Amino acid sequence: MVAYSAAGNQYRQQSAMTASPGELTLMLYDGCIRNLKRSKLYIETKDFLKANDMLQKAQGIICELMRSLDMNYPISKQLMQLYDFLMDALVWANVKKDTDKIDEAVGLITELRDTWQQAVLIHRRQSAVATAIG
Repeated sequence: MVAYSAAGNQYRQQSAMTASPGELTLMLYDGCIRNLKRSKLYIETKDFLKANDMLQKAQGIICELMRSLDMNYPISKQLMQLYDFLMDALVWANVKKDTDKIDEAVGLITELRDTWQQAVLIHRRQSAVATAIG
């Protein structure tokens, strides 16, 4: 198990080092969703220490997403409000061990992730076309 975990961590590190900014954001969303789903399982099995750890990791990812916003764009202000809402929901979920709040957060983050993934795909297509033309 340790070798598998170390290999997985090494793969994730390598992927992060070679990823575009858009792909890094997708990785953050994926990590957040993964941690939230794990936290829900830990709450359901009454392993509150591990649930707390997973929820804090998810909160850390949301903080990183907040720090990455360029507030010169109106969409960033809207995303900041959504991230603030998510942070409040995750704190509440952690304090109250509320799996409904976790489900709500997973739903919102999944929507953001899916939208972001579409934006990354569009950007890739446009870049490929520009390269081919130019």
